[in-house]
Parts: sequence; C-alpha cells; structure tokens
Amino acid sequence: MDFSILAAEILLALLGLAVLVLGLALPGKAQKYVNGLALVGMVLILLYLILNFSREASLFNGVYQIDVYGNYFKLLFLMAGLLVMLMAAQYISRFKEKSSEFYALMIFATLGMMLMVAAGEFITLYVGLELMTISFYILTAYLKSDKLSGEAGLKYLILGATSSAILLFGISLLYASLGSTNFIEIGASFSSSAAVIAGVVMIIAGFAFKISVVPFHMWTPDIYQGAPIPITTYLSVASKAAGFAALLRVFMLAVDPNAVFNWGLLLAVLAAITIVVGNLIALSQRDIKRLLAYSSIAQAGYILVGATAANSYGLKGVLFYAMIYVFANVGAFAVATAVEVDTGRTDIEAFAGLSKRSPLMAAIMTICMLSLAGIPPMAGFAGKFYLFAGAIEAGYLWLALLGLVMSMVSVYYYLGVSKAMYIGENTDQAPLSLGWGSTAALWVCLLATVILGVYPGPLSELAGYAIKIFI
Repeated sequence: MDFSILAAEILLALLGLAVLVLGLALPGKAQKYVNGLALVGMVLILLYLILNFSREASLFNGVYQIDVYGNYFKLLFLMAGLLVMLMAAQYISRFKEKSSEFYALMIFATLGMMLMVAAGEFITLYVGLELMTISFYILTAYLKSDKLSGEAGLKYLILGATSSAILLFGISLLYASLGSTNFIEIGASFSSSAAVIAGVVMIIAGFAFKISVVPFHMWTPDIYQGAPIPITTYLSVASKAAGFAALLRVFMLAVDPNAVFNWGLLLAVLAAITIVVGNLIALSQRDIKRLLAYSSIAQAGYILVGATAANSYGLKGVLFYAMIYVFANVGAFAVATAVEVDTGRTDIEAFAGLSKRSPLMAAIMTICMLSLAGIPPMAGFAGKFYLFAGAIEAGYLWLALLGLVMSMVSVYYYLGVSKAMYIGENTDQAPLSLGWGSTAALWVCLLATVILGVYPGPLSELAGYAIKIFI
C-alpha cells in the first residue's frame, strides 16, 4: 500500500508524539521551541493537504476514505487549530511547563477529528471520536487550581461517556440487523425494521450531543464556561464541524431517505428547537463564554437546517457555514481571551470601554458578532443564504422563516456586547496590548470574515466540489 496517501494523518500523529516527548525531556526555557515545533508542524501539514487536496483513495476495503469531502474538513480542523494556538499564546503561557502537553493534546484532538471525517465505517469513526473526546476531557480540566475547570472536565467526562455509549449501542443495533458496519453496505441493505430505526435514532442522539443540539445541549454552557478559553474556542468550531461532517457522511451513505420513517422531518424539528432555545436563552446571558455557548447551540441549529435539506444548496451551506463559522467564532473568542488575560474576567462588563483601550479589537469583535448574526456583507449572511435556500428547495419553508426570524433576534444579544465596548465606561484606560500570535489570528479572522462575505464564490465552489461524493 502507498502510505503517502495517509501522510497527513501519520505526520500529525508523529508531531503530537514529538511535542509530547520533547516537552517532557527539555527544561523549562526550551518549552518555547517545542511550542514553536507544534505550530510549524501544523503549518507544514496544512500546506501538504492543500497541495494534495484532490487526491482520492479507498483504503482497507472501504474502511478509510481519502476524498475531497474529508480533505475539506481536514483543512478546516488544521486552520482552526492553528488560529486557536496563535490567539491563545499569552493565555497558554500561564501553563508554564505544562504548555507542551497542551499543544500535544490539541494535536491529538485534531487527529481524532481527521479520522472521524475520513471513516468509511462505524468502528473507525468511533475510534476517531474517542481520540478527540478523550483529549478534550483532559484539556477541559486543564486548570487544576480552577474549580470551574475541574467541574467542567468531570461533567464532560460523564455526559460524553454516556453519549458515546448511546452511539455505540445504536451502531450495534445496525450491525445486528444488517450485518455490516460499512456505510455503503448498510445503505444497500437498509430496511425500516424497528431495530434499524432504533439504531439510527440512537446514532442521531449520540451525534446530537457532540454538536450541541437541543435537548442534548445541557453540557455546553457549563463546559464552555469552565474550560480554558482556547479549548472552549476549539470545542465550539472544530469539534462541532467534525460531528456534522461525520453525521452527513453517515446519513448520506448509510440511511435510505425513502424509508418509511421520515428522517428529514425529525432533523427539521431538532433544528427548529435548537435555533429557538439557543437564541432565546442567549438573550439573558451576562458572561461572554456562556453567551457564545448558547450562540454556538443556535449555530448548530442553523447548520442542521442544511443537513435536513440534504440537497445541493443545503449540503454546500453546511460546508460553507462550517468554514466561515471558524473565522467568526475564533475572532470573537480571541478578543474574549485578550480581555480575560488582562482583567481575569469574562462577564460582559469586562468589555466596557474596550473601544478606547483597543479600537482594533472592538471593531473585530463587532464584525465577528455581525457575521454570526448573518448581517450582510459579512460571511455569515452568505452562509445562511445557502442553508435557508436549501431548506426552501426541500420544502421546509417554515424552517427557513423560523431561522430568519431568530437570526434577527440574535442581533440583540450580539450587539449588546458591542454596546458595552463602545458606550460602557471603564476606569482602566490603559491600552490593551496583544502578542504577535493574537494579532495575526485576529487579522486572519477579520479578513476572512469580510472577504468571504463580499466574495463567497471560491469557497462556495470548493464546498460544491467537496459534496460531489453525495450528489
């Protein structure tokens, strides 16, 4: 077998091991070189994937798929990981000798996501899922002296293990009924027996936990608030995207949409409830991490609209929105990270007067919030256009209208943060300084959010190219 096909995964695994071992072996001041190795390695692997984006192969009798769909999401994970590492440089410095392990676990979580999106059968998918979530269990509780972080890690461990067990039970029901764990083989022999329907419902429940869909969202606010803010950021963008990528591959290949059970309607109802609950509860939040947690729940509902439609516009919208969501959300969290490092707080009052202390950060935070709300000409508007167009084309006009109304509701709490930054008073007038990593991450997020909003064509075409394996 040509192992160069798996070069990205192999190199990422070796990079994670190298960072972990060198971090343990080298003394304190050498840690910065280990951290630099993590960043440079991620950049090189990203460049390799870009150069080999169109490469396709089916390995181990369909167990592992190298295709443009998986490569699209692998690029997303690597870009999100790099942006989080850059914007969190000042925050991570507080970990001191534990910073290299932090980077190593981030790399292993990324590897787990890459395995998930390329899996052609359920056992490989599950292995990737567990590699990702176990890394996040540790990272969520990384602040040992912080009670909220420890509590978040324990909650995530218990609820994550429960959801994984439900997912695994659903997989076992499909295997017992259809005799295979391969997606394509399951799709070819799919039936509407009670065991198969129960299995698919359990699989939906397992994925719904990972992507924070109501009523499986109960873990999200507490974990997002308690975890170190870089991990909150990575959970909200990359982990969610991995869940959606795997869910789409499973549903498009393994589940017969013409079966007796109306799977589309089930997903539509989940999407509607998620959009409403996420946006309405976000209105009352006064902590930026909890506000963005409920915002993340609502965003999961919007992306699920595209998965519900399961047509060209809807699937393209899922991929397009997942990518632009990375830049908008990382941009917002990068500003929140800088404020927390400076003030030690994450309540909205901590952002008061930020426009005077750092006009750039206040402007970027506002632009990212407007993109999350779907206001033109930001990238979020183009993303929601594809998602809602797909829903209308699939006959879910009511879902598109609900999404549009709730997008307008979300403007209120997003601009509440901007109001604090531009109108709020703060006794501390000292300029808020940023490291080079945070500055670079902010500029990338700003430019991507604006450029992809004004000129969405290239990313839209790339997303359309990636979904050709389904359509």
